[in-house]
Amino acid sequence: MPISPIPSFDMDILYISDLDGTLVNNKAEISDFSLQMLQELVDNGLPFTIASARSIVSMQQMLKGLTLNLPVITFNGGYISDLESGQHHLVNSIESEVSRQIYESLAEFDCVPFLSTYTGNEERVYYNQVTNPGMQWYLQERITRKDPRLTKTDDLQHGLREQVVCMTIINRREILNELEQHIRELHGARIETHQYENQYDPGWYWLTVHDRRASKDQAICELKKNFGLEEKRTVVFGDNRNDISMFKNADHAVAVANAQPEALRHAHEVIGSNEEDAVVRYLANHWRGSSL
Repeated sequence: MPISPIPSFDMDILYISDLDGTLVNNKAEISDFSLQMLQELVDNGLPFTIASARSIVSMQQMLKGLTLNLPVITFNGGYISDLESGQHHLVNSIESEVSRQIYESLAEFDCVPFLSTYTGNEERVYYNQVTNPGMQWYLQERITRKDPRLTKTDDLQHGLREQVVCMTIINRREILNELEQHIRELHGARIETHQYENQYDPGWYWLTVHDRRASKDQAICELKKNFGLEEKRTVVFGDNRNDISMFKNADHAVAVANAQPEALRHAHEVIGSNEEDAVVRYLANHWRGSSL
């Protein structure tokens, strides 16, 4: 991507950050410094929000104590939600026939998904068999955090009758590469897929399947259109492959130093790492000329 000029930092810009590997540290925690400084900046008018692959429940737990003035983007654009209440302003679910066909094809690859659904009133994460350590990590993480969405079922197809917002398949990379190619060949124009290594459980990869409307760049467009932000330029922060769509469409894309090579190639600027509170320091150093 050609280098663009560093934008002037003013009220005409909307700032949007990824969470894992970007705003939070390698323990999936936001530092006290970042939390306090970010809240101060938001309280003083900083137009800021978050776009993450995480659910609103997980985001609320991770960012406890932070109040934002704008909705957040969750599930890579599956939802646009209010951080404090958890209410969803927009839900992008997979077409029911598509989700059914994808579910049926998983058996060919000996894969079992976690199904993230929306009933119209609440979110659920359905699971049945746990067939590998990567899946066990995912399950245990949600048990530890007392995730209210977690629902064990004898028949995962029950979840297909609800609005399926995301299918998460966890396995080794070589298996998911073949599975992703197969899914995209069958449903490419109707779905979005993301594959990445779980940075907290190396060696195990996640393949997430969403509706075609569920990507960070499209969700940012919807956010701007529906909340009176269309005239604002966008500055985005990220580190991974699922951030590339918003990097490509932002006015200024900022990668943290620990970003994946694919993301770095699309960045206009590289700052410090997620372990150095780099995103919040960047905001504080530029917002209305303030400095630390």
